[in-house]
Amino acid sequence: MITSVFRKSTPLNFSLVVILILVFFSIYQIQDLSWINSSFSIVQKVVLLSLLLASVLITNFIGKRNGLSKDSCYIIFFYFLFLLFFPSVLNNVNLIFSSFFILLALRRIVSLHSLKDSKEKIFDASLWIFVAALFHFWSILFIVLVFMAIIAHVSNDYRNWVLPFIAFFTVATIFLFYSLIVGLDIIGFINKSVVTNFEINYFSNNYQNAAFSIYLTIALFFVISMLITLPNRPLVLHTSFKKMIISFFIAIIIFFISPNKSNDLLLFSFAPMAIMVTAHIEIPQLKLRQEIVLFTLIACSLFSFYSQL
Repeated sequence: MITSVFRKSTPLNFSLVVILILVFFSIYQIQDLSWINSSFSIVQKVVLLSLLLASVLITNFIGKRNGLSKDSCYIIFFYFLFLLFFPSVLNNVNLIFSSFFILLALRRIVSLHSLKDSKEKIFDASLWIFVAALFHFWSILFIVLVFMAIIAHVSNDYRNWVLPFIAFFTVATIFLFYSLIVGLDIIGFINKSVVTNFEINYFSNNYQNAAFSIYLTIALFFVISMLITLPNRPLVLHTSFKKMIISFFIAIIIFFISPNKSNDLLLFSFAPMAIMVTAHIEIPQLKLRQEIVLFTLIACSLFSFYSQL
């Protein structure tokens, strides 16, 4: 029944997901209303909500524009469900900004297979990744995906290998001028950002631990499903799906090496996961199996959300 609701992409279905995001975002924010007393905090909440909605739209665009999903609303619905797994991410300003810029980069990287405007896409993707790194340094690891895309599509032109470095110096120069204007301690900023921490002992309660375990179990299931079914998918889509798989594993590496460990860091994996889950759901199969998968995800996400309030 639920699968039929999101099987077609209609304004009504899209509006339903947007409303759900607004509702659950509001439910989490009213747990602490101290931010209402500050105009800056109110504007910040509005910006965060706007970026989350934009992230959903960009993820949906990546899937549809590159043929990774059919004309359905599954991608935006699954992205919403993954947000519910870790509600604290709804207040994490730096990660939401960083993830948003990574999605902008991913949009350009995945579309590189068309070989149109490849230099512009490589430069744009690299630029967005380095901007994302200003908000969370280890998101810079996504630059590996840029070089992999160059190898896969346009490795014969040496200028394509130089573009990421030009993008780096562009962002570095702008950041340097910004630092001089606001009096930011660049050395201190870098020392604070370039830190690793491999320990996973940050859970403040069992519900955070449960949400983390459930999410990784679900992610493992769908990644394995993608790897198994990939040979049966259209050959033209193989490279794009591989980019999704690589993106997911880069996101997991970012989680494991980042300091200030929290479940929020898994935000970087939501977009590739939403696309892979959609690809699994859209495989021709018994409707009952689709319903079971969807009901399981909904139940797990709602449990995770309400248990962490």
